[in-house]
Amino acid sequence: MSLTMMASVPARSMLHSPLWRMSTAAMPVKYFSSTASCRKEASLRSDLKDAKRVLVKVGSAVLTREDQCGMALGRLASIVEQVSVLQNEGRQMIMVSSGAVAFGLQKLRQEIIMSMSMRQTLSSRDEKGGRPFIEPRACGAVGQSGLMSLYEAMFMQYGVRTAQVLITKPDVQNEESRKNLRSTLNELLRLNIIPILNGNDAVEPPDEPDKDTDMGEILTSVKDNDSLASRLAVEMEVDLMILMTNVNGIYTQPPGAEGTRLLSTYTPSVDNKNVVFGRKSKVGMGGMESKVHSATWALDRGVSCVVCNGLEENAIINIVAGKKIGTFFTHMEPTGTPVEIQAMQAREGSRILQSLSGGQRAAIIKKLSDLLLQRKADIIAANKLDVDNAHEQGYAGPMVDRLVLDEVKLGTLSDGLKQIAESAQHTLGRVLKKTLIADAMELRLVTVPIGVLMVIFESRPDALPQVAALAISSGNGLLLKGGKEASHSNKFLHHLVQEALEPYVPKETVGLVSRKEDIQDLLQLSQYIDLVIPRGSSELIARIQQQSKGIPVIGHSEGVCHVYVDKNVNPEMAIRIVRDSKCDYPAACNSMETLLLHRSHFRTPLFDGIYDMLKKENVKIHAGPRLSSLVKFGPAPATSMRKEYSGLQMALEFVDDVEEAIVHINKYGSSHTDAIVTDDSEAAERFLQMVDSACVFHNGSTRFADGYRFGLGAEVGISTAKIHARGPVGIEGLLTTKWILHGNGQTVNDFADGNMKYLHKQLSIDSNGSDSEMEAMN
Repeated sequence: MSLTMMASVPARSMLHSPLWRMSTAAMPVKYFSSTASCRKEASLRSDLKDAKRVLVKVGSAVLTREDQCGMALGRLASIVEQVSVLQNEGRQMIMVSSGAVAFGLQKLRQEIIMSMSMRQTLSSRDEKGGRPFIEPRACGAVGQSGLMSLYEAMFMQYGVRTAQVLITKPDVQNEESRKNLRSTLNELLRLNIIPILNGNDAVEPPDEPDKDTDMGEILTSVKDNDSLASRLAVEMEVDLMILMTNVNGIYTQPPGAEGTRLLSTYTPSVDNKNVVFGRKSKVGMGGMESKVHSATWALDRGVSCVVCNGLEENAIINIVAGKKIGTFFTHMEPTGTPVEIQAMQAREGSRILQSLSGGQRAAIIKKLSDLLLQRKADIIAANKLDVDNAHEQGYAGPMVDRLVLDEVKLGTLSDGLKQIAESAQHTLGRVLKKTLIADAMELRLVTVPIGVLMVIFESRPDALPQVAALAISSGNGLLLKGGKEASHSNKFLHHLVQEALEPYVPKETVGLVSRKEDIQDLLQLSQYIDLVIPRGSSELIARIQQQSKGIPVIGHSEGVCHVYVDKNVNPEMAIRIVRDSKCDYPAACNSMETLLLHRSHFRTPLFDGIYDMLKKENVKIHAGPRLSSLVKFGPAPATSMRKEYSGLQMALEFVDDVEEAIVHINKYGSSHTDAIVTDDSEAAERFLQMVDSACVFHNGSTRFADGYRFGLGAEVGISTAKIHARGPVGIEGLLTTKWILHGNGQTVNDFADGNMKYLHKQLSIDSNGSDSEMEAMN
């Protein structure tokens, strides 16, 4: 074993305190000293943020360019930066790095080709790559010094020292060598130096077959840097081992294979029989099977493990922060039905649901409406547990307001479901268009369900029966994920939904996802889930949109809603609309966040009346730039005119006219809901036409932007997108269409030969379903 010290900065000592050190039954660790204690790995990703000693293994596939002709320097620089950040935070970092052979191969190929004649070059080319063959051990000898020089230069940018440690299989198997290795690495860590370890490829002996068949002892020899990393992690009592490769983690089948999916968690007792491995990497000695075996072996000995994509930005930082990156290895077996099975059940249930008559789907919703009133005492009791817990956790007032269920809310909720039930009678199979293509050949455009919806919502448990009713009415299967703050309420309400479903369709048609960690897994299941609708904060919606893999997402980014009070206005009306828009339910996304006043209202009775009303309602005002310039000792300036306060706060600003109000709203608004209060019909029409929002109102409160108030019964969410659905998304937003053709044996050749002629006549659809012909528009 060789050791090379590199770089120089002031050292600082740091005591190592391993995490999750628990007394467990001793596990045999072959070829390891008795000093390696048995620890309990992290059960949750959130525990990883407490890791003090972290080992990062960087594979050749990460360090090598896609053309395999050199090092990916930008990628290496990013990894070095992340490791340096964690080291400078006070963690102890260890690296196991491949890449010496690839680095040396690049260098030697260039030099050999330069020094050889054309005939020699051609005769020495290998059969596969068309490049000169070079002995890998020679490449390793040449490349190791260059690789370490790169590491030294890059880490020096962050004031971090490094040391090189080369290891061979006999070093690991020899007790004295292991003792020296452990002593060396501990001293380097104490001196705040990052050890960078690699197999000594220049003198590495050939592989020997494993003699053991038991999984617990499968790594009796170091075969590659994955097994080396796992053995070092256990020997050095590492808290977290990160194995970096060129794919996103462990897949059920090789990435790209039909039906494969990424496992965000890998439980050996559950998943070891369900994963099919592909070929090894083209540039490294290991493969995904090696990584799984190595990670499992280390996991059994108390080391938390994550296999991740080294090409992903900030993967190391995000893993240590507890974010859902790569595949997390855990012995904690999943509870409840696996999310993939839930998605499959929702898909199967949706097909049965859409085969029902409209009356049958309406009966399901009516039963759910009745159950909300019949079981209201139980619902309120479950909800009280959530509300009490929210108070104990110190949740903000608006959050608690959204959480509360009472008799009034349940009554309104029940009424809304009855509206949805009525619409279920004629939702599916509705003919939108009929065309007579030719004689005895009719084409219809009809409404059909989207398929399976996944709706993620925060805080408001009343959203669960609303969304369920909309899905049932439109024939869609449904997966629901509510916030943990409403877990008791959501579980009970979901039970009522399933009770209403069971006489007609499988209760699993509407599933409740219990764990936040399951969301990312579901977002990969595009073969089962057709549309994702997140309801909640802008952060939630942005995160879901970013994580979704091939599944469309509809939602709104924020609820920065405006009310503009024009020059010609009824003062009493203006005050009432402003009060309702801001104070009726300030936590709602359709609550007013910015009030725009025409400049003529400055220091008028209307201005004073609005200001006094807001003060009485305990609304904190933030001044826009124009107001700040007009008032010397007024409200504090707003930090942003694009802010969603979600509480009793708002921005106040003056504008010159309706045109400036339109410009302001289109610049700072979120395309959610905006209103004008005016007696000037021309100004109103200009505002309604030019404000680019999903909902635009004249002389009405922004709080009317709601599915129930629009007569939709309820809403599954608010969309500010311009494709498919916009504004409150009710039943119509949960439908798509399909074309149905009724023919009489016609073929395309009949028309090409002139035997038949296209008519393309549009057929009108009467309220009673009868048809009459009319000439096509074209």
